[in-house]
Amino acid sequence: MNVLITGGNGLIGQSLVKKLRERNHTVRILTRSNAVKPDEFQWNIAEQFIDEKAFENLDSIIHLAGASISEKWTDEYKKELFASRINTAELLKKYCVKHNIHLKSFISASGINYYGTFTSDQILDENSGIIKHDFLAKLCEDWEKSANRFSDIADKVVCLRTSMVLAKNGGGFPMLKKTVDFNIGSAVGSGKQWMNWIHIDDLVDMYVFALENPQIKGKFNAVADEIPTNEKFMKTLADISGKSFLPINVPGFVMKLIFGEMSSIILEGTRASNKKIKSLGFDFKYSKLEKAFESLK
Repeated sequence: MNVLITGGNGLIGQSLVKKLRERNHTVRILTRSNAVKPDEFQWNIAEQFIDEKAFENLDSIIHLAGASISEKWTDEYKKELFASRINTAELLKKYCVKHNIHLKSFISASGINYYGTFTSDQILDENSGIIKHDFLAKLCEDWEKSANRFSDIADKVVCLRTSMVLAKNGGGFPMLKKTVDFNIGSAVGSGKQWMNWIHIDDLVDMYVFALENPQIKGKFNAVADEIPTNEKFMKTLADISGKSFLPINVPGFVMKLIFGEMSSIILEGTRASNKKIKSLGFDFKYSKLEKAFESLK
């Protein structure tokens, strides 16, 4: 299958490109830098430009592009968070229509904060809808709407509502691991907020699963089975690392002073169910936290 990937040089993208090629898919990567490799094609969102060669005999698009939510959310950065996800999808659709392309699939990243960012014992599934209408809920809602606009030119549209990705060389995990390695690991805020997570290998496999299985369509929570509280997450990480766990939590107001509004994704959290994707035959390699941490040591 000929697959075009946005965000192919990012943390998830690099692993996904490797996996797809191992499975004999032909992968093309859109890059904002100069395209120096045969499989790279340049695009420029501001100039509404994509190298048209990227669309030749195209079967599917996997849309991973998006600015990191782990930066401080200034008004300008909030605009970038939207533009890097929604405007990019709109540009892809424009070029597909221009070249009269019908896709087998359009698969997009989304966020587990689709439901809103709050703390509750409620277990959310894909039919729960938006419960707290906050900034991230609006971002994810518009993100998925931009994906759904491909439904008239694609056999299926898939959105993976992604939780915190555990990966050795990127994302938020190395920072958490560093605090533990310095023996200053502790819970944050109340410590009772839930932490949805997924191992990068499982997330990559989920994208491949969505691409290769025609029956996989719609929205799916990309989360592991075990969802710990923040306190249990950090204590388990400390135990696996053979390090101390501080019994004194980092106060929430400190996180708010440092990170501003973005601190909500650290201080709040509910639980999401993965039953929908599992019911269709997807198996997690890392369903338990300890096994995931062991693989990242």
